[in-house]
Amino acid sequence: QVELVESGGGLAQAGGSLRLSCAASGIYVGSSLMGWYRQTPGDLRELVATLDSDGSTNYGESVKGRFTISRDGARNTVYLRMDSLKPEDTAVYYCNALNTYWGRGIQVTVSS
Repeated sequence: QVELVESGGGLAQAGGSLRLSCAASGIYVGSSLMGWYRQTPGDLRELVATLDSDGSTNYGESVKGRFTISRDGARNTVYLRMDSLKPEDTAVYYCNALNTYWGRGIQVTVSS
């Protein structure tokens, strides 16, 4: 019943920007803990950002100051705006809800 669908990934140049979207169904993002994680082959899935129902946010140290998580309750969608991109940001990015549900992931590739 719960479905998370990521979009907005693709290619970007170092120093550029990209915005990811996570369209949710079966849950309301305005009252749910939501998050973004990323993973490269052979590595553990890494926290990027979380957004709780009270509006509090948490960011991984490597993205703090560059990435911003937000939501639009009317669209039931969570966003991740990524600025000042670096090649090391290259990964598959996953949307997460309630520490339980996962999207299928979307590729982000940053070239130098």
